[in-house]
Amino acid sequence: MTATPLRVGLIGYGLAGSVFHAPLIAATEGLALDTVVTSNPDRQGQARAEFPDVRVAATAEELFARAEELDLVVIASPNRTHVPLATAALEAGLPVVVDKPVAGTAAEARGLAALAEKRGLLLSVFQNRRWDNDFLTLRGLLADGRLGDVCRFESRFERWRPRPKGGWRESGDPAEIGGLLYDLGSHVVDQALALFGPVTEVYAETDVRRPGAEADDDTFIALTHANGVRSHLYVSATTAQLGPRFRVLGSRAGYVKYGLDPQEAALREGSRPGTAAEWGAEDQSLWGRIGSGESPLTGGGTPVPTLPGDYPAYYAAVARALTGAGPNPVTALEAAAALDVLEAARRSARDKVTVTL
Repeated sequence: MTATPLRVGLIGYGLAGSVFHAPLIAATEGLALDTVVTSNPDRQGQARAEFPDVRVAATAEELFARAEELDLVVIASPNRTHVPLATAALEAGLPVVVDKPVAGTAAEARGLAALAEKRGLLLSVFQNRRWDNDFLTLRGLLADGRLGDVCRFESRFERWRPRPKGGWRESGDPAEIGGLLYDLGSHVVDQALALFGPVTEVYAETDVRRPGAEADDDTFIALTHANGVRSHLYVSATTAQLGPRFRVLGSRAGYVKYGLDPQEAALREGSRPGTAAEWGAEDQSLWGRIGSGESPLTGGGTPVPTLPGDYPAYYAAVARALTGAGPNPVTALEAAAALDVLEAARRSARDKVTVTL
């Protein structure tokens, strides 16, 4: 790692920027949060209060005008701005991290990847759920062969929000790239691809359940992977009784895990990596169980200690990649593969067909 921290400009200080990116950047050795871009006066004040040394800019143009003073730009603004801002940053000669989804289409994602390669710059996508506690634990179980040959992977990212909150994430305007398919769906699809590889078939059901809602708020995606694994993925804001986060069935055993990784809640509450004694750890009562022939809810199976979640590992990997000490943790081409699946899911739900990739 370089002795002088790499200077980071952060565009956007809403939920993504203030809760996820800024705290993780500030906690990463080798990175320094230099500038926050937001035109909202309240958010400008919030940024200055939380990071007294940070500079504040009202527009991205102000940031790009002094690109030579920065080493990385992080884009945490609304989805519709991801492609134009990433393009502008790359053309200004700056490496880029983009929050998910990197783009609205796989073609746009591949276009950004090509531009980054042409300019010789890092382009990484913030798929932080690869560092969730349950995902890390499941990946270890798969590597150890404790489940045998997996035949089915069930993943749920469910919430109970019977009334829409409003805002661009729930907008029905296609330009906003809103709705759960592209929001939480970006996470569950990326995790399925990371665990079980490429997909050959996609089937999906998307619904708008809540009165006044404009975008999909209850979505199911079924994937057939090239290796034969079937993934069933659920994302919903209308789930009155939450199912297991993961249910993974193999030829030797199954693994069932309830509850969400605690890192998002900790960040929302103001906890910060490096200050919490056991960052990302969860109570033993929430550990998943591995076994066969019985339900974990009736005592079947054996508890599996959940590995601590580790969102800080993403930016640590970015810092290493920028200094030539490691690979890009999540490439734009990986994100494009997930967008291929999301686009196929949207077509499947619209036309009521199974889409072959």
